Amino acid sequence: MNLESYIDHTLLSPNATTLDIKVICEEAIMKNFFAVCVAPAHVSYAAKILNNESPKLCTTIGFPLGSISPEMKYAEARFLIHQGAEELDMVINIGAIKGGDLNVLKKEIRNVVRAADGNIVKIIIEACLLTNDEKILISNIIQDEGAHFVKTSTGFSFSGANIEDIILLRKTLDPHIKIKASGGIKSLFDVKKYIEHGANRIGTSSGISIMEEQKNE
Repeated sequence: MNLESYIDHTLLSPNATTLDIKVICEEAIMKNFFAVCVAPAHVSYAAKILNNESPKLCTTIGFPLGSISPEMKYAEARFLIHQGAEELDMVINIGAIKGGDLNVLKKEIRNVVRAADGNIVKIIIEACLLTNDEKILISNIIQDEGAHFVKTSTGFSFSGANIEDIILLRKTLDPHIKIKASGGIKSLFDVKKYIEHGANRIGTSSGISIMEEQKNE
């Protein structure tokens, strides 16, 4: 299994420095990871390092709470695409799904898909805050509005990915809609488990140690 092709090598820590971003971009190039995921402030710099290299450049929209308007999410997405982002991971408005305001959810997803100009859009549902019925509801909205992935977690809430959510999402989603597992994934065992149950991409800050584990198997 080519695990590197599943990994979004991630650094979203608020105290990440320019040097830290340089290091993870160089690591991603060296290990041939699918993507590097950095905070919006670092997109322009990361794009210069990754220019003409194989890892995609991923960033976040409305991160980590999702509590900005659909119009602001559109503007952020549009700006970051122009800065060099190739994939966008957007956090949904959790309050909107809890309050049953489905039009807000539909609008913000549609806006970011439109702003992305055909680039990959992953929608972060922060699964630990949702009931199973809410997970199914938002998954159906995500695929109806044209996004490409459902992503489990930001990694900034009280829990990250779990296997039960991957199983539920895979049963709910059409086959062409992909799943990104993220949040607390730190071992080769975890990565294999999530892929086995239907994850198409893994967001992790432990990509280097996971690849070392695989090498030493």
